[in-house]
Amino acid sequence: MKEVIHVDGKKVLVRNDIFTWSNLISFTRVLVTVPIIYIHYQNNKEVSQLVTFLIVYGAISDYLDGLVARLRNEISELGKMLDPIADKIMAFMLFFYTVWLGWIPLWFFLIGVVRDLLIMLGSWYIKKERGKVAMSTMSGKISVNVLGLYWMSVFFFPEEESAHMILMICSLIIMAISFVDYFYRYKKILDGAEFN
Repeated sequence: MKEVIHVDGKKVLVRNDIFTWSNLISFTRVLVTVPIIYIHYQNNKEVSQLVTFLIVYGAISDYLDGLVARLRNEISELGKMLDPIADKIMAFMLFFYTVWLGWIPLWFFLIGVVRDLLIMLGSWYIKKERGKVAMSTMSGKISVNVLGLYWMSVFFFPEEESAHMILMICSLIIMAISFVDYFYRYKKILDGAEFN
């Protein structure tokens, strides 16, 4: 008899709830993106206190939604999809804006988009085959944070080009590591491993 592996280490209760505080927090992360871009552009591409506040909220909400879900026992199938999708939409829009401004290279943006599309395609396939969404990997969460640091360094400190280069290289490395991590995780799941 084959031993069943649990790729998440432990089993957690995942609900089918839609209206939860954690899902609301994830959803609002997407909503702050348009005002960030609009206000920044209208303000002659200068960072205002409101833009800074919205960016800080976006960053904090990425931690807050998961914390609230765990503390309130609200981990949900929708939340497992909504959190990474909110991350990807916010990142896509903010990186696209800075590419459009000429602050971040287009090739970097395209690598990130292709990587995210492949990960989302794998997640969709797992949902189709196994009936539920796999949770994000830790390396994926680290990747989002390193990408966020890179974007914030470009946005808040445009003259610090050496820091941008270091953070861009770190971002590329962790994106590659997390992509491989997702690939092996998805393979284990498709081979029959249990997952949350």
